[in-house]
Amino acid sequence: MSSKMEPFNLWIEEDLQGVVCTRYRVKKTLFEATSQFQHIAIVETVGLGRMLINDGDIMLSERDEFVYHEMIAHVPLFAHSGVERVLVIGGGDGGTVREVLRHPRVRCRLVEIDRTVIEACKTYLPQTAAALGDPRVEVAIEDGVAYVARTQDRYDLVIVDSCDPVGPSEPLFGTEIYSNVHRILSADGVVVSHAHSPFYDAAAQASLLRILGESFRRVQIYNYSNLTYPGGLWSFSFASKGDVCPVGDFDARRVKQSACSFQYYSAAVHRAAFALPEFQIKQLGELLTPLRDRKGQI
Repeated sequence: MSSKMEPFNLWIEEDLQGVVCTRYRVKKTLFEATSQFQHIAIVETVGLGRMLINDGDIMLSERDEFVYHEMIAHVPLFAHSGVERVLVIGGGDGGTVREVLRHPRVRCRLVEIDRTVIEACKTYLPQTAAALGDPRVEVAIEDGVAYVARTQDRYDLVIVDSCDPVGPSEPLFGTEIYSNVHRILSADGVVVSHAHSPFYDAAAQASLLRILGESFRRVQIYNYSNLTYPGGLWSFSFASKGDVCPVGDFDARRVKQSACSFQYYSAAVHRAAFALPEFQIKQLGELLTPLRDRKGQI
C-alpha cells in the first residue's frame, strides 16, 4: 500500500496494489519524520481519530485499533492456557503489548526495530502505547529476525505484529524467522502473525501458511474485520509447535473468568473467526490443519 499527502484539500489517500484507493479526511499532522528505516506520520483525522502511517501504509486508527489488537493477542492467549512468556516482534505502537498484559501472569518482551515509532506513539498515541512503561514488559530496539536467530530465551507465545512485507517488515514473512521462532518456542508454544487480506493477498496468505507448515504441527488462519484496512476482511495465522488447537482446546469459561471487558473479542467471536468463507477455504484448504483437539474432537 502507498499513500500521499494532499495538503491543499487535507485528505490522505492510500492506494492498494493499484486496485483500490481509500481516502481519509485529515485535520492536521501531529508528527512526521523519516527514521533509518521508514517514513512515519501520525495525523488527526475526521471520524477515525489519530492514525499511524508507516511508509504510506495505514497501521491503525484510534477508532478501530482495538479490533486488530484484541484479536492478535486474546485468540492465542485464551486458546493456550499455559502462556506465561510472550515475545512480540514489531508492534511498536504498543497496542498488542497492552492487550497481552491484560493477562496478569504474562511477562512480555517487545522487539521493535524502529525506536522512532515507539517514541512517537508514546507521545501522540497513548491509547495504544500506555502499557509500554509497565514493569512486566521489556522493550528491545532490535531487528526481530536477528533477535530470534541469536536468543536462547524460550517463549510460550510469539506474536509477529508486522505491516505488509515490504521495507523493514519483509524478512518477517520468510522461512528463516519461522524456523527460529519454532526453536525458541516451548514444547506447546504458539506463533500468531499478521496474514494480510484474503481478497487482495491470497498468494501471500498461501505462502505464509506453507512456510509455517514446514515447521509447525498445526497451522490455521482466522479472520477479523475493521474500518481502516482496505476490503474490511483481514486475517491472522495461528501455528502451534505442539498440539494446541485454537478451537478444540479453547475453553470459553476462561474468558468469563478473566473478567476482562472487550470491545470486539468474545468467546463467540473467537470460535467464529475460524469459520472461514468458502472462497478462502478453496484458496487455502490444503494448507490448513483440521480444527480438532488432542482427542480428535472438534
